[in-house]
Amino acid sequence: MLETVAELLNLLELTVRGTDAFEGTQPDSPNHHIVGGHIAAQSLMAASRTVPGRTPHSLHVYFLRRGDARQPVRFDVTRLHDGGTFSARRVAATQGGQILMEGLASFTSGADGADYQTEMPSAPAPEELVPVEEQLAPYAGEFGGRWAAPRPFDTRYIDPPPRIAIDHEKPAEALSRIWLRSRGEIPADPVVASCVLTYLSALTLLEPAMRQMERSPMDVSALLDHTVWFHRFPQFADWLYYEQKSPSGIGGRALVTGAIYNRSGGLICTAGQEGYFPGRSI
Repeated sequence: MLETVAELLNLLELTVRGTDAFEGTQPDSPNHHIVGGHIAAQSLMAASRTVPGRTPHSLHVYFLRRGDARQPVRFDVTRLHDGGTFSARRVAATQGGQILMEGLASFTSGADGADYQTEMPSAPAPEELVPVEEQLAPYAGEFGGRWAAPRPFDTRYIDPPPRIAIDHEKPAEALSRIWLRSRGEIPADPVVASCVLTYLSALTLLEPAMRQMERSPMDVSALLDHTVWFHRFPQFADWLYYEQKSPSGIGGRALVTGAIYNRSGGLICTAGQEGYFPGRSI
């Protein structure tokens, strides 16, 4: 688990390994698994390196195998299309010749058009809430100290985080609302911002399903996919509001959608993710 903004930005520093080929390293974890948000953010950075002058507007990835965080990951980018306004790239993330993740990223040069969005839901102000590390301090001895470990973003939950929710009754709605603010400087670069949003959007997105299913992050067998649509440029030094909902849980699969807004109500990005909570392995 990343603990500082510097670690997050270092994650996005990829090494060139050939024409449209890159390599990235991963922060290790007790189980040595690669975090889905990490490898998705790196894949977007790899694709962005082949599309100069254009910025991401969407990313769709499928997670196919667990990787080993102790080993580097190779990212091979295929140039699918370069049009007047849009470009498309395919990215394959591999270790030892095996595909861990495959995705499509789309980029735009920008265009004039209609500007509208859904209204940001009302929510308690972040100043009324406490950092999640304080909330989870009673559980600091569990899971190798992960619950109360430092985070790159000041994270403040409106609804109970999954570990606390386990000790409460199942909520009426599969909903999780969070305020987030960077604890370090993030460059004002649209590509870096999109990669950070990819990481951030994936980090907690399954939590409303966990609360509904009375599960914790340790019960997730696999992330199946992750999608992000980028709408507006974020200011990470100010508060971002992340509302996440799970419209469906069936067959061990949980689907969750989320939207990140800036404090003034502008919609920054929309995300979707499906996780697997089975009684058997896939």
